[in-house]
Amino acid sequence: MFECDFSTTNGVGPGSRIVLGDSSFLPKGCVCAAVFGGTKGLRAGMVLENGGVELLRIISGFWTSGVPGAKSWIAEVLAELPDTTAPLTIKKEGYSLAYVTLSDKGAAGERKDEAGPLIAEMIKNALPVSIAEGYLIPDECADLKALLMHLAHVDGYDLIMTTGGTGVGPRDVSPEATLAVIEKRLPGFERAITATGFEKTPHAMISRAVAGTLGESVVVNFPGSPKAVRESLEAVLPALKHAVDKLQGDKTDCAAVS
Repeated sequence: MFECDFSTTNGVGPGSRIVLGDSSFLPKGCVCAAVFGGTKGLRAGMVLENGGVELLRIISGFWTSGVPGAKSWIAEVLAELPDTTAPLTIKKEGYSLAYVTLSDKGAAGERKDEAGPLIAEMIKNALPVSIAEGYLIPDECADLKALLMHLAHVDGYDLIMTTGGTGVGPRDVSPEATLAVIEKRLPGFERAITATGFEKTPHAMISRAVAGTLGESVVVNFPGSPKAVRESLEAVLPALKHAVDKLQGDKTDCAAVS
């Protein structure tokens, strides 16, 4: 539990976004609410409650120069906020999802992203999802490495799915970026994706999709086409929840899937 001073958020209603942090160190015009107490356990998708009322949902975190602890949070307003300092409790329900589409044309606004939203749709249909945020970036290895690290270690997403850049073309860099940052590889996920693709086309044998863990996040690469995304994600969906739960400390026995 920690406290939040809402006296600076007058007029902010549901659907708006505010910063949980010290306004004196943030750009002028930001709607900020100062926080007092430990916020170390915050992760994207968590809900902050006061008296049983859901007030805020954590969207993302960022580093802030000059702020004690150096970290602030962006939160979505879910209900009318108090006008004074109020205690907040943290509630986590469902899984947080970040999907990243790698596409030079998409990042330049020359192609609509269909594969990324499909990932969100399929996972929402299979798992309880607290939040789903999408990112569209060019095929740049350094950009993907930095984003994966941020999504896992700063925002704290449970699931980080990428689409695109898994082939052998000169701009296909998703596997290299992912391998550079993950800590434990998940070869079973990789084999399932390859085997599923190979049932459809022999071209699947050149896919280099990588899967692994980064902090408390599960990271999986998928191909770029919506059709391949659907087929590949269907192959690993049954194991995603179990993988995240175990990674985050679930100590229950690994029973057979009913």
